[in-house]
Amino acid sequence: MSKHFIKPLAASLLLAFGAAQAATIQIQNRDAVGVGFNDPTPVAPVGGNPGTTLGEQRWNVYRYVADIWEKQLTSDVVITVSAGWEPLTCSASSAVLGSASAWNIWRDFAGAPKANTWYPQALANKISGVNQSEGQPDDGSGYGNVDIKTQFNINLGKPDCLAGSGFYLGLDGNTGGQINFVATLLHELGHGLGFATFTRGNTGALLAGYPSAWDHFLLDNVTGKKWTQMTASERVTSATNGRRLVWTGAEVGAKVPEVLALGTPSAKITAPSSLTRALAIGTAAFGPQITATGLSAEVMPVVDQADGVTGLACDPLSAANKLAVAGKIALVDRGVCSFTVKVKNAQLAGAKAVLVVDNANDNPPPGLGGADNTITIPSARISKVDGLALKDAMKARTRTRSGLYITLGLDMSQYAGADLMGRPYLYTPNPFASGSSVSHYDTSAFPNQLMEPFINADLTTILQSPKDLTFHLLRDIGW
Repeated sequence: MSKHFIKPLAASLLLAFGAAQAATIQIQNRDAVGVGFNDPTPVAPVGGNPGTTLGEQRWNVYRYVADIWEKQLTSDVVITVSAGWEPLTCSASSAVLGSASAWNIWRDFAGAPKANTWYPQALANKISGVNQSEGQPDDGSGYGNVDIKTQFNINLGKPDCLAGSGFYLGLDGNTGGQINFVATLLHELGHGLGFATFTRGNTGALLAGYPSAWDHFLLDNVTGKKWTQMTASERVTSATNGRRLVWTGAEVGAKVPEVLALGTPSAKITAPSSLTRALAIGTAAFGPQITATGLSAEVMPVVDQADGVTGLACDPLSAANKLAVAGKIALVDRGVCSFTVKVKNAQLAGAKAVLVVDNANDNPPPGLGGADNTITIPSARISKVDGLALKDAMKARTRTRSGLYITLGLDMSQYAGADLMGRPYLYTPNPFASGSSVSHYDTSAFPNQLMEPFINADLTTILQSPKDLTFHLLRDIGW
């Protein structure tokens, strides 16, 4: 059997099963003097990280995370990771935290589980027992035999790059509202080791005409087809088919009942009867969780006085808005300030719960990120389309009554983040999200999973049952 390799365009896979020994991860620092891992800026030790310079603390986190993966994986071939800090896309309100990809991918190597199928180099090496890139001509990139290339945003937390929300470099998870670099790096190395497809979801094109190992396990619940059975146009539709694309691997399927909670959160319109239906929601990482008992209340919109239309709730609510939302579910708009600020302002005004209307056409809606231990009411995000429909239904409201009632509760017929057969959803928002769609678990999973598209505050460093499904999915594809 001949082997073939190619440079992938996006991130890829992770994890171990069946090799003779634990894995060894070798980190190559590619930063220049005084930059990134070599930054000499003095800092105080934090959260179990004893480093006394910014660069040293960054390196300590990287080594800490690599050690976690080493204990989880098995491979006789060293896994080589090129690591660096670079300016990545960001603004004052959003930022790319980092990215990772397999530097080489291979098909038809000795022992490949599936013929004519792409595997990331770290996994191909593990399966074959040899370094696939050894002896290959230099590609001129400077990365040589690197298995995984990673980069993280060196500007994060600066005024023009998600101001004030830098990486937390402690090892204890007590982030204080900052972004947990341990969880972020665990996630990105997962992609580099292979938690992804190499197929282009926005065009449906297979890489060089061949599917990824990932694609063999993707099933669309509408068409009944796996991605390996679809045309390119069918894959494009499937990649934006919200909560319809599932993972069919046996290892993951067996562990779903141990990891995911029974009950899928939803917001059900109960009155008026002409509007009765269930709305898809994205739950909040903060505040109390939505329960099976449910919370029912009338819905009232927050209306900011500035334009008389939107309800951003970024400032303490006016007397009129307090009167409207007290004892009710407050409907607020996404934008300008954090989700926690909006929910806290509604809580202080006496609201029983909050629904945040998305300002993008995402469907299904992602969750609400953030952390605030003083928030005591539940909240969730609904889609822009559903939000506009609710507002339209409340046009004839009075100052304190709308006649629109919603119950926030759980559908106990399925696990949170899985279909009725217990197969976890993949992330397939509409519109397509480059770099995120298909290659993550869906945001409806609860408890939150490491390989969702967003880093949540409740993540642990445990990569398998009963906390997480990452390890089990990677076993499905060959680790």
